[in-house]
Amino acid sequence: MTYQQQLTPWVIHNLLPNLKQSTMSRFRRRAEAEAYLRLLQRTHPNSRFEIIFDVGQGELVGR
Repeated sequence: MTYQQQLTPWVIHNLLPNLKQSTMSRFRRRAEAEAYLRLLQRTHPNSRFEIIFDVGQGELVGR
């Protein structure tokens, strides 16, 4: 995960068929991601979008 991606952990994904996804945009704040999600849902009513908090791979340590 790049430094820029660490600064913007809230990600909007477009959910595609066959369990695929496409990253639409990244945000620093959840409120910004939610506002953009509402815009996407109005402009693309037949598409599915989700907001996730991206912590990156290998950063979770079990103890």
